[in-house]
Amino acid sequence: MGNKYDCLRLENQLCFPLYVCSKEIIRRYKPLLDRLDLTYTQYITMMALWEHGQMNVRELGSLLYLDSGTLTPVLKKLESKGYIDRHRLKSDERNLSVTITEAGTRLREEALTIPAEMSCCVDITPDEAMQLYSLLYKVLGNIHRDQNAPEE
Repeated sequence: MGNKYDCLRLENQLCFPLYVCSKEIIRRYKPLLDRLDLTYTQYITMMALWEHGQMNVRELGSLLYLDSGTLTPVLKKLESKGYIDRHRLKSDERNLSVTITEAGTRLREEALTIPAEMSCCVDITPDEAMQLYSLLYKVLGNIHRDQNAPEE
């Protein structure tokens, strides 16, 4: 029979292996992304823009689960590298839009090998990857839903 402190053991915390896995996976990305002169946050931002082409900053932040304080410096850096353009919409000056440039599109070609290189270090089956993906997005959805619930 366990004691009242069992709930505080690291091995009983879901957050701990999630945290360590995230940290270690991002660490494995680093040498691959260094070749592209990108941080992990810049990389996921570029992936979103490669997929969508153009987005407003609010949509991009929502998609990436990043607040504007984190996203703004990332966008400024990507713009200084010539990968994106940021501009205010004429229809609504409050909205900032982000568009991928030709250089940003060319970078996509250089990034094509990264997913395959990363899959080697994770070493799980495609079925296991889909199960993990589903579970993680279920958790994210639940957390996101709880954050947006009206306070009682």
